Amino acid sequence: MVETISALPREARGKGGARRTRREGRIPAVIYGNKQEPVTLSLERRRLVQALGNPQFFIRLLDVELEGQKHRVLPREIQYHPVSDAPLHVDFLRFDPDRRIAVAVPVRFEGEKDSPGIKRGGILNVVRHEVEVNCTADNIPPEIVLDLSGLEIGESMHASVVTLPEEVDFVISDRDFTIATIASPAVLAEETEEEAESEEETDPADEEPAGDDAGD
Repeated sequence: MVETISALPREARGKGGARRTRREGRIPAVIYGNKQEPVTLSLERRRLVQALGNPQFFIRLLDVELEGQKHRVLPREIQYHPVSDAPLHVDFLRFDPDRRIAVAVPVRFEGEKDSPGIKRGGILNVVRHEVEVNCTADNIPPEIVLDLSGLEIGESMHASVVTLPEEVDFVISDRDFTIATIASPAVLAEETEEEAESEEETDPADEEPAGDDAGD
């Protein structure tokens, strides 16, 4: 079922109009795409924040109800305040059943209790928490589930173990990329130490500022 979110028309454009909209407790937004004129609107801030609480916000269709008309859209981009992280603006893409788009789908792991490697102290090292796929907006998988049952330390899960729905393809198609591995604690500890040493070697605080010797 497609969720509906109510909106109001927004006449004033530009930065001044957007600031005024936000002072009124609403978030400016725009609907674009399908070679139609963009539609400017505003959303109730509290309702938008509630919708953003769903981790699948960017991969599910919404019906934006505006002046009695419903616009089926896919959220594409949100601008946030650099300090407060409050939403400032939302871009919605009009739904087109024939258009394929690239979207990031979250990865969920199950079967950790049935992984011999994890039972023996191995650690799940997630390489990709999301993977990008190409598909139509009404065919986006809600998540990609990987079963860790039977995995030993040192073994990995690659894209080739994932069964995608029909008409859904990975954006990365030229290699069998890694999604997760079962690593030994010793290996992870070594990697952490190497990263720490690398950061120390390149710490800007250890370098002399350019121009200190000027005029000597």
